[in-house]
Amino acid sequence: MSVVSISMPEALLERIDEFAEEHGYSGRSEVVREGTRTLFEEFQEQHIEGQKQMCTVTVVFEYCQPAVQERLTRARHEYDAIVSATTHTHVQDQYCMELYVLEGTTEVLSGFVNSVRAVPNVQAVDYSIASLDDAHIDQRIKS
Repeated sequence: MSVVSISMPEALLERIDEFAEEHGYSGRSEVVREGTRTLFEEFQEQHIEGQKQMCTVTVVFEYCQPAVQERLTRARHEYDAIVSATTHTHVQDQYCMELYVLEGTTEVLSGFVNSVRAVPNVQAVDYSIASLDDAHIDQRIKS
C-alpha cells in the first residue's frame, strides 16, 4: 500500500482521531480511506447516471472571505447552464452560506459539487439530489 501525505487543519485531524476511536477504526488512514471510497461512490450508488436531476447545494464558509466568494462565483459562472438560482445569507455573525439550486445530469451536478468542495477555506458542502425522471417520480409516489 502506498503512503501519502496530506495537509489539513489541526481541528479536522482531531475530529478524525476522535471518530476513529469512537467507531473502532484502526487509525486515521482507515478513516480517510473509507471517506475517500464514500466520496467516489456517492454518485455511482444512485444508478441515475444520464438522467435529469434537481439538486440543492449548501456551502458554508467564514464571513468576509473575498477569495472564497470569488472562487464560488467562478464555479457558479462555469456551471451557469445548470444553475437555476442562488442565494447568499449570513449565519450568526461568523459565517456566510451560499445556496445553489441546480438542474442537470448527475455527471454535471457532480462536477459542480466537486468544484465547490475544492475551494480552500470552505467549511462545509452539503447537497441533496431529487430525480426529475418521470418513471422515478411515479415509482416514489406509488411507494
